[in-house]
Order: sequence, then structure tokens, then C-alpha cells
Amino acid sequence: MHKPSKEKIESISKVGIILRPSTPEIKDKYLNIKKCFEKHNIEVFIEKSSASMIGENGTDLDILCDSVDFFASLGGDGTLISVVRRTFKSNKPVLGINLGNLGFLTDIKVSDLDGVLTNIENNNYRIDSRMIIKASTNLRTFFAFNDIVISRKSLSSMIKIDAKIDGKPFNSYFGDGVIISTPNGSTAYNLSVGGPLVYPLTDVFIVTPVAPHSLTQRPLVLPADFEIEFTVSDNQGAVVIVDGQDIYEVEHNQSVKIQIASKKGKLIHRKERNYFEVLNEKLRWGN
Repeated sequence: MHKPSKEKIESISKVGIILRPSTPEIKDKYLNIKKCFEKHNIEVFIEKSSASMIGENGTDLDILCDSVDFFASLGGDGTLISVVRRTFKSNKPVLGINLGNLGFLTDIKVSDLDGVLTNIENNNYRIDSRMIIKASTNLRTFFAFNDIVISRKSLSSMIKIDAKIDGKPFNSYFGDGVIISTPNGSTAYNLSVGGPLVYPLTDVFIVTPVAPHSLTQRPLVLPADFEIEFTVSDNQGAVVIVDGQDIYEVEHNQSVKIQIASKKGKLIHRKERNYFEVLNEKLRWGN
């Protein structure tokens, strides 16, 4: 898929809200946002851990996934990424409400929310479906919205990672590690180490070496119907970092298998939002 879908929310009567981990001062912002939703006859349910942070009563996330029509994240891009990872299996879209500087994903200011909800009521919005990575080891399975990083454990040594595509060897990475990114994550860590920008509604893997020992090692863009396997050859093992938020250890000779997830992460955006205008603004192209 290269263009936004025409998918709409069947009902907009219930929203589940998840807050950025923060100080209790976020409560006032939450209450103002709650009033705005209620003004539009949208019942608000707050996730349990978010609620306890501000002294409110909340609902378990699993129950919210079954009962609400959509989710709203209050925070920045990191909060939105976490919410999508935790809820995407429910097939419910997420509206990102920004509480700071506007990010690549959270483009709705609190002051814009009333108008955005009016547009949602009038079907004047869009839902973008974005690729999710499914990664598995012999111990666990986890999912990433932006990227998975396989990194060295020790700062004093490099790591060797052997890679296969559909079971056939294609490369060995020797350096600080390797990033496996979605197009959505191409503007994150991938960009900072020289990886390519990829339009976010495509389905591809971006494999980018981090500080490779050889200058011939370059970023690689692969179709998402491949299964990619990375085996850690380093005796010390490695760490796997998921969306910069969760960390797992991988032992010597253990493999991480990468596939596209069967479901997409869904983001609610204003119809007029333009990805290339966001790039121009955030990356200061032409300045």
C-alpha cells in the first residue's frame, strides 16, 4: 500500500486514553482533554497504569482493547509508539495528541483537538496503516513499530552478526550492531547512522549497519515478505533493543528472526497532513 486507505472508525463513542509516564502535573492536561472528548459525546476510559499515576481509577488495557472504538495517546512520539505496540493487535487506531514539540507522528496539538474531533465526526480524516515488525528468539516473541536494534554488550569490543534471508546466508556484520527498521522508523535511529528515508506506508525492511568495520557495508532495503535471521556470533552475546524502549539479552549463537507482523499499526491523522511537508519541516530541508 502506497496511499492512505479509505478506512474509517465504525463508531466514535468510546476512547481509551494512555498517558506519557510523567509527573502528576499531567493530570490537569488530561482532564481538559477529557472534557473535550465528552463535549463531542465520546466516553473516556483511561488505562489503569496511567490512571494510577494521576490518582484516578482506570481500566485494564486488555479490556480497553475489546471495548473502546479507538485510542488516544497523550505525550510525544515515544508515547504513541508504545501505545501502538501495545494495542495494534486489537485493530483499533490511535490518535496522537502532543504535549510538547510536535513530532513526526504526533501532529495534533491540544488546542487543535476540538476541531480534529469535529472532523472525525464528519468523516474528514484518514487512517494510515503502518507496518509492524515481528521478532522472535527461542525464548520470546516481540513487536516493533519503529525498529529493532541488535547491539554489542561491551563498549570495548565489536560484535559479529551473521545474517540469512529465507534461510540462505547473505551477510556478516562486524561493528557496533545492526538496525532492522520499518519505513516508519526510517526517520529515527536509522537516519542518524546514515540509513535511507522510506515512505512510511510501504512494506519493507531497512537493514542498516551501525559503525561497520568495513566501508563496503551499506544499508539495505528488503521486501517485507522475506524472513531475515540474525545470529549473534559474539561470545558475549548481544542486546536487542525494541523501539528504544524494551531491552532483551541474546546469548552466543542465538538467533533473532524478523518477519512482518500480520496486523498493522493504525494512526489517525488529519486528511491534509502531508508526509513530505513534515520531513521538510523537521529536517529543515532547503535551509
